[in-house]
Amino acid sequence: MSRLPSEGGPTGADWVRDVDRLARECLDEWGLSLAGEPMTGWTAVVHPVVRRDDPDGEQLVLKIGWPHVESAQEHLALRAWDGHGAVRLVAADPSRGALLLERLDSTRDLQIVDIDEACAAIGGLYRELHESAPPTIRTVAAYLDPYLTRLRQRTDIPRRVVSRVTGLARELLAEPGPRVLLHTDLHFQNVLAADRAPWLSIDPKPLAGAAGYELHPLLRNRFDELGTGAAMRWSVRHRLEVTCDAAGLDEEVGRLWCIVRCGVEVLWAAVDGDEAELSKNLTLLKALDD
Repeated sequence: MSRLPSEGGPTGADWVRDVDRLARECLDEWGLSLAGEPMTGWTAVVHPVVRRDDPDGEQLVLKIGWPHVESAQEHLALRAWDGHGAVRLVAADPSRGALLLERLDSTRDLQIVDIDEACAAIGGLYRELHESAPPTIRTVAAYLDPYLTRLRQRTDIPRRVVSRVTGLARELLAEPGPRVLLHTDLHFQNVLAADRAPWLSIDPKPLAGAAGYELHPLLRNRFDELGTGAAMRWSVRHRLEVTCDAAGLDEEVGRLWCIVRCGVEVLWAAVDGDEAELSKNLTLLKALDD
């Protein structure tokens, strides 16, 4: 966290210094007591909690996240879903990056579940999550525009990749169709088991746009299981087929959106100088576009 620059709020280093204070303030204001050891993700700390006036009641978690662009509208998406396909939001304090959520089973996700079963489960969640997007949610077009501009300016990325990704993005963004509320980061570890449903999604990075935009995280994660060469091409298409069948999505449109999202990942890897991620996403892009 300490290396992250400000995205309109505290730097990562400043947030790390303040996160315990923020948690204490929220515990006091919401009348909560700690009920277990904290857990951490990439940019958040999650505390199991209960209400002080009802310690044997509902099991909750207090999530304190680093305020950044991708997380800024998480509470709006969770409020819109109202527990359908996603963890239920109890309260939010966006100024502190704080969310009070129902407690799910953090020991059970889809990371080691059979890949077909995992993809089908996520496809089923898409059916619940893809409702009409609230007008306040940032659009896919607004999100992608600066990245596509930067991609065109890079001289260290193959021109055929730049041309393919930017041209395809232009075509897909011009397609008419409903703008639905997208999770955009629904990979295997962002799905947890629950008492009221077999699986529920967590940690959305919400956008409004075409439903096919969702699929890329299913290919980026559990990557080693895809194999190499012809086996990778088959595995990539098979994951898309299983997920799209369960979700009722157009597999071909989803494949094309995955190519665009690979291009954004290639850009990030080039900016970071991350050769492993660059190679991974170029390989995935080739498997998708062959």
